[in-house]
Amino acid sequence: MEGVERLFERMVREHQHRVFAVGFALTGNRHDAEEVAQDTFLRAYRALATYPPERIRDLKQRPWLHRIAVNVVRNRARGAKPRTAELNGSESDNALGPESRALQRAEMDELACRLAGLPPRYREAVVLRHVHEMSYEEVAEALDQPVGTVKSNVHRGLKLLRGGDHDRVDD
Repeated sequence: MEGVERLFERMVREHQHRVFAVGFALTGNRHDAEEVAQDTFLRAYRALATYPPERIRDLKQRPWLHRIAVNVVRNRARGAKPRTAELNGSESDNALGPESRALQRAEMDELACRLAGLPPRYREAVVLRHVHEMSYEEVAEALDQPVGTVKSNVHRGLKLLRGGDHDRVDD
C-alpha cells in the first residue's frame, strides 16, 4: 500500500491543475470544478488501492484521470441544465488597456456561454482536444469512445461554436 500512497501523491501533484481545468471547462464554475477535482482524486485513490501492480504500472495516468473527471461531471450533471462558464478568471493582461480587457473578457464570456450550451458529448470532446490539447487518441481513451467518434464530435462541436450549423443538434 505504501507504493500506492506515494504514486497517488505524485499523481495529485502532477495532474491536479489539469483535472481542475477539465472540471472548470465542463462545469463553468470554480466551486463545482474544485468538487469535481476532489471527487476525481478520491475515486482514483480508491481504484488504485484495488488494482494489481501490473495494471498500475501500465496505467496512462492523464487520460485515466480525465475519464474519471468526465464521468464525475456527467454524474453530477444528470438532470441539471448546463451553467454559464466563468472563463474570464482572475488573471489579466496588464499590457492591455481597460477597454481592450473588457472586450476580451466579453469575448471569453460569449465563448464560455456557447461552450456551456453545447450538448455534453460535443463539449467534452472539444474541451479535452482544444482546451487541454490532448491527442485524439487520448481523448478517445478518456471518453471511452472510438477515435472516429471523437473526431466527429470535435468537428461538430467546433462547427456549432462557430455558428456554422443552423440545424438543431440533439443530444
